[in-house]
Amino acid sequence: MTTPKTPVADPGTASQDSGHIVSGDPAAANPAAVSPAAARFAAAYPVRPVPAPGPVDTAPIATTPAALQELDGLWKAVAHETRTRGNDIHLPISLAFAERLCRAYPEADAGLVRVATLLHDTGWAHVDESRIISEGFAGDWRKAAIRFEHEKQGCDVARRVLPGLGYSEEFIERVCEIIDGHDTRPVAQSLEDALMRDADRLWRFDQAGIALASSWFKMDPATYTDRLTAEIVPELITQAAHDMAAADLNRSTALLKTAVIR
Repeated sequence: MTTPKTPVADPGTASQDSGHIVSGDPAAANPAAVSPAAARFAAAYPVRPVPAPGPVDTAPIATTPAALQELDGLWKAVAHETRTRGNDIHLPISLAFAERLCRAYPEADAGLVRVATLLHDTGWAHVDESRIISEGFAGDWRKAAIRFEHEKQGCDVARRVLPGLGYSEEFIERVCEIIDGHDTRPVAQSLEDALMRDADRLWRFDQAGIALASSWFKMDPATYTDRLTAEIVPELITQAAHDMAAADLNRSTALLKTAVIR
């Protein structure tokens, strides 16, 4: 899939669909919600989807898992947090996509993207688990209070575990700037933020992501993959993510026979 390149729209004219950004564009949000950082990002990367200067790998994600041993200590430090809401599936797959995206965008701080991706949903382990599905995946779920809660809790996890692993205070705060708002903030504030957001979405296009996430939304696979096409693809910020999503969606829908089983 080659997505047409479009310049970032004016904040006052970009369209929205049920609160979802439909242009993949930082300026598509309410102008009042656009931070100076988001404005700088939009100015630095004025074309959407953001073209990829590096190689784009669209092979099945299982062929290139993230194998960074330097992150093993961090994985072990948050093992408890990976046991909630399927994070032991979601986070490793998202990190593998983050690795690919960092190769496609070598100007990004790959270390920041990796750590933010690994930690971004650890906060789900520290909220009321009985509310996760009922509130976090129903109705206008992006505005659900529990989503804000899990972001704040994820920052608390980062601030708790990262100092002991040798990460600087400045780096930790940059991680938290990405985690805090990754679901609820309508815009990306940096290239690293954009890559983490895209990685967080790309895992859903793999068959493992479809199997798990469709159950959260109480959808069959066909309905869920329709939703991916209609709602999630337009949110992807980078061209590399668009290409990866298209390849995975084609493979997954063929494997799951969603054209027939619906």
